[in-house]
Amino acid sequence: MATRRIISTEKTILDKDDDDHVGSAGQQSSSTAPAVPMDVIVKLLAFTLAMVVLPIGSYFLTVNTVFGGNSTYAGGLAAIMANVVLVGYVIVAMNEDQSDQAGAKKKGNKKE
Repeated sequence: MATRRIISTEKTILDKDDDDHVGSAGQQSSSTAPAVPMDVIVKLLAFTLAMVVLPIGSYFLTVNTVFGGNSTYAGGLAAIMANVVLVGYVIVAMNEDQSDQAGAKKKGNKKE
Protein backbone atom coordinates (compact mmCIF):
# COMPACT_ATOMS: atom_id res chain seq x y z
CA MET A 1 0.00 0.00 0.00
CA ALA A 2 1.44 3.31 -1.03
CA THR A 3 1.26 6.52 0.95
CA ARG A 4 0.42 9.86 -0.56
CA ARG A 5 3.14 12.49 -0.56
CA ILE A 6 2.25 16.04 0.37
CA ILE A 7 3.13 18.59 -2.27
CA SER A 8 4.64 21.75 -0.78
CA THR A 9 1.81 23.93 -2.12
CA GLU A 10 -0.89 21.78 -0.49
CA LYS A 11 -1.98 22.51 3.02
CA THR A 12 -1.96 19.74 5.55
CA ILE A 13 -4.92 19.02 7.80
CA LEU A 14 -3.22 20.89 10.61
CA ASP A 15 -2.69 23.98 8.44
CA LYS A 16 -6.33 23.99 7.38
CA ASP A 17 -7.42 23.67 11.01
CA ASP A 18 -5.39 26.74 12.01
CA ASP A 19 -6.95 28.83 9.25
CA ASP A 20 -10.51 27.99 10.33
CA HIS A 21 -10.18 29.73 13.71
CA VAL A 22 -8.47 32.93 12.57
CA GLY A 23 -10.68 36.04 12.44
CA SER A 24 -10.78 38.67 9.71
CA ALA A 25 -7.99 40.75 11.30
CA GLY A 26 -5.68 37.76 11.50
CA GLN A 27 -6.27 37.23 15.19
CA GLN A 28 -8.04 34.35 16.81
CA SER A 29 -11.58 35.08 17.95
CA SER A 30 -12.64 34.07 21.44
CA SER A 31 -15.66 34.57 23.62
CA THR A 32 -15.14 36.14 27.04
CA ALA A 33 -18.78 35.82 28.09
CA PRO A 34 -19.35 33.68 31.20
CA ALA A 35 -20.80 30.23 30.61
CA VAL A 36 -23.35 30.63 33.41
CA PRO A 37 -25.23 33.88 34.11
CA MET A 38 -24.41 35.64 37.37
CA ASP A 39 -27.97 35.48 38.73
CA VAL A 40 -27.91 31.68 38.48
CA ILE A 41 -24.66 31.54 40.45
CA VAL A 42 -26.08 33.88 43.13
CA LYS A 43 -29.22 31.74 43.50
CA LEU A 44 -27.16 28.56 43.78
CA LEU A 45 -24.89 30.08 46.43
CA ALA A 46 -27.87 31.42 48.40
CA PHE A 47 -29.61 28.05 48.45
CA THR A 48 -26.33 26.30 49.32
CA LEU A 49 -25.89 28.60 52.29
CA ALA A 50 -29.51 28.05 53.31
CA MET A 51 -29.08 24.28 53.03
CA VAL A 52 -26.20 24.42 55.50
CA VAL A 53 -27.38 27.10 57.92
CA LEU A 54 -31.14 26.51 58.19
CA PRO A 55 -31.21 22.83 59.26
CA ILE A 56 -28.22 23.09 61.62
CA GLY A 57 -29.44 26.37 63.05
CA SER A 58 -32.95 25.06 63.59
CA TYR A 59 -31.59 21.98 65.34
CA PHE A 60 -29.44 23.88 67.80
CA LEU A 61 -32.05 26.58 68.42
CA THR A 62 -34.85 24.13 69.19
CA VAL A 63 -33.12 21.19 70.88
CA ASN A 64 -33.09 22.85 74.33
CA THR A 65 -35.61 25.67 73.97
CA VAL A 66 -38.60 24.13 72.19
CA PHE A 67 -38.16 20.38 72.61
CA GLY A 68 -36.59 20.35 76.08
CA GLY A 69 -33.48 18.33 75.22
CA ASN A 70 -35.19 15.80 72.95
CA SER A 71 -32.75 15.58 70.05
CA THR A 72 -35.00 13.27 68.04
CA TYR A 73 -37.64 15.95 67.53
CA ALA A 74 -34.99 18.59 66.88
CA GLY A 75 -33.35 16.33 64.29
CA GLY A 76 -36.72 15.74 62.66
CA LEU A 77 -37.29 19.48 62.45
CA ALA A 78 -33.82 19.90 60.90
CA ALA A 79 -34.69 17.29 58.27
CA ILE A 80 -37.96 19.06 57.52
CA MET A 81 -36.14 22.38 57.16
CA ALA A 82 -33.66 20.80 54.72
CA ASN A 83 -36.58 19.54 52.65
CA VAL A 84 -38.17 23.01 52.73
CA VAL A 85 -34.97 24.51 51.29
CA LEU A 86 -34.81 21.79 48.64
CA VAL A 87 -38.44 22.28 47.57
CA GLY A 88 -37.86 26.04 47.49
CA TYR A 89 -34.89 25.58 45.16
CA VAL A 90 -36.89 23.33 42.84
CA ILE A 91 -39.74 25.88 42.68
CA VAL A 92 -37.35 28.76 41.94
CA ALA A 93 -35.60 26.70 39.24
CA MET A 94 -38.91 25.76 37.61
CA ASN A 95 -40.12 29.38 37.60
CA GLU A 96 -36.83 30.52 36.07
CA ASP A 97 -37.10 27.87 33.36
CA GLN A 98 -40.69 28.89 32.58
CA SER A 99 -39.70 32.55 32.33
CA ASP A 100 -36.85 31.63 29.95
CA GLN A 101 -39.27 29.66 27.76
CA ALA A 102 -41.80 32.51 27.78
CA GLY A 103 -39.07 34.97 26.79
CA ALA A 104 -37.96 32.73 23.92
CA LYS A 105 -41.56 32.31 22.77
CA LYS A 106 -42.12 36.08 22.90
CA LYS A 107 -39.00 36.69 20.78
CA GLY A 108 -40.20 34.05 18.33
CA ASN A 109 -43.56 35.81 17.95
CA LYS A 110 -41.90 39.19 17.29
CA LYS A 111 -39.86 37.77 14.41
CA GLU A 112 -42.90 36.40 12.60
